[in-house]
Amino acid sequence: MRPVLLDHVGRLTDDDLPAYVYDLPALHEHVHAIRAALPERVELLYAVKANSDPRILRALAAHVDGFEVASGGELSHVRGLVPDTPLAFGGPGKTQTELGQALEAGVERLHIESEHELRLLATLLGDRSVDVLLRVNLPIDLGHVALAMGGHPSPFGMDPAQLDGCRELIASDPRIRLRGLHLHLASGLQAQAQLALSDKILTWAEGCAHDCGVDLAEVNVGGGMGVDYTHPQKVFDWSAFGAGLARILTRHPRLTLRIEPGRSVTAYCGWYVTEVLDIKFNRGEAFAVLRGGTHHLRTPAAKQHDQPFEVIPEDVWPRPWDRPEARDEPVTLVGQLCTPKDVLARRVMVERLRVGDRVAFAMAGAYAWNISHHAFLLHPHPTFHHLDDAEASVTSGTYARQMS
Repeated sequence: MRPVLLDHVGRLTDDDLPAYVYDLPALHEHVHAIRAALPERVELLYAVKANSDPRILRALAAHVDGFEVASGGELSHVRGLVPDTPLAFGGPGKTQTELGQALEAGVERLHIESEHELRLLATLLGDRSVDVLLRVNLPIDLGHVALAMGGHPSPFGMDPAQLDGCRELIASDPRIRLRGLHLHLASGLQAQAQLALSDKILTWAEGCAHDCGVDLAEVNVGGGMGVDYTHPQKVFDWSAFGAGLARILTRHPRLTLRIEPGRSVTAYCGWYVTEVLDIKFNRGEAFAVLRGGTHHLRTPAAKQHDQPFEVIPEDVWPRPWDRPEARDEPVTLVGQLCTPKDVLARRVMVERLRVGDRVAFAMAGAYAWNISHHAFLLHPHPTFHHLDDAEASVTSGTYARQMS
């Protein structure tokens, strides 16, 4: 944890905890490096589903080519925050209302998931026009991946056999412009695997366009850049990825490539900070019960991993009895929920952990608060804090305040 972050965490009161602390200068630096690594003809969109925090979105807007939204709620949220930023609207279950909302908002790209969705869109156009990408579930062997959205039977995208029907509909309706294809197939890939998959996707897409007689302008390969929670310092190799894309694109001189990373952009800027409420020894194992839990930070439960953390000692102990502690032994860190699934890290070695110490969970800037089951047991929501710049001025607030 950077010293300026550590200083801020030390100034949090008990009433502030649990707290999300977002390091916006670190986010600026990280996304700037990502942008600098990508070659020309690669457009960078941020997947809002990873973290829709308003301050994070405003910080990213200066660095990305647009945002990818996947619901009418995300669409309204982003349009209200950064009204001039281009948007792409994806997702497998768009309602008629959401499609109409996207048209009214002037969404730059609609990612069409099926022939039915395309027909529904056509009924809403009136005298308007729209640019679309057809999302295809390409039947290729993905090997072992952390999360597969395609390559096998899936609710995401359409079977390639349905492309002809969609293409005929588009050819008969001049209001719908086919800009290209969307082929997000897998997540959790490191740079070389992501490059190999992108190469296969681009080769297939151009071959498909040639066979169909379609002028293909762009291909969107989605996101899915790997984030390693076991080794927090092992960041996706954006430099190697960008150099590899530059080589691949020389074989596809007419194509624009779009990517939509989310987790790999914002995971590293967020910290979930809480305190140890109790240390228990139960049947030979140590458990640290923390304020908060997976109803605030669902990532470790969703990913089935140990969330990396740092212990921040608190040396003041106001009680007249000895402080419970664990020393030089594995400890399981759990939350306050009445379920054995409320585990943030399991049997992790600690030098010393005491009641009253604070614990800062790293890599909490994506798929964390926004995917958590906030209402379970009706515990208070965390507070939110944003380090603004190199001088670390801090803005704070509750979730309701920071979303408004």
